[in-house]
Amino acid sequence: MFSDPGGKTTLFLATGAPTIVLIMTGLVILPMQNATAKIEGYNDFIRTLPINRFAVIAADTIMWFSITLPGFIIATTCTHFMFKPGYAISWSIVPVYLLAALTCIGVGYGYSFVMDAELAMALSQVIAFGALMFSPINFPLERLPRWLQVLHKILPIDSMAQIMRTSMASTTFATNSGEYIKLIIWCLAGYGSAIYVLNKK
Repeated sequence: MFSDPGGKTTLFLATGAPTIVLIMTGLVILPMQNATAKIEGYNDFIRTLPINRFAVIAADTIMWFSITLPGFIIATTCTHFMFKPGYAISWSIVPVYLLAALTCIGVGYGYSFVMDAELAMALSQVIAFGALMFSPINFPLERLPRWLQVLHKILPIDSMAQIMRTSMASTTFATNSGEYIKLIIWCLAGYGSAIYVLNKK
């Protein structure tokens, strides 16, 4: 991407990579898989089982979280040895990764359960393209147009990138508690929507 990136640029890209892994898994692949399952009647089948709907979502969440973890470890380790970006990983990396992963998975479940399958698939493609090209993950928010900056103040992607970046390079980047609160709200909204739909008769 760059012929001769500086230290700050390399660090920005390196700390953005884990967020990309989470977004592609939780907000793109998961909803596509869930939309396909909905078309095949999987959700209707789940409703017939005498089990708690939260248990279904929790089991799936553990599976998807397990899928994201190797990508995070591989991306971070390879970047450390190949590009030496200058990580300063803090103790918060574990809760931050857990929060970001749960938010991605929760929101992915939420919109894929609430929307029609075809619409959810289309939105997943929009998110994939938008996250790579128009989200402040691998570049600062200030480089985007003003209206898009305002939009990202509402959406969770920028907050995920910020808290992940801060936990991986704590001596270079900083964030505020508002970003954590916003992610918790999005996470609860996503899981709440999914459980509500599953509980509908």
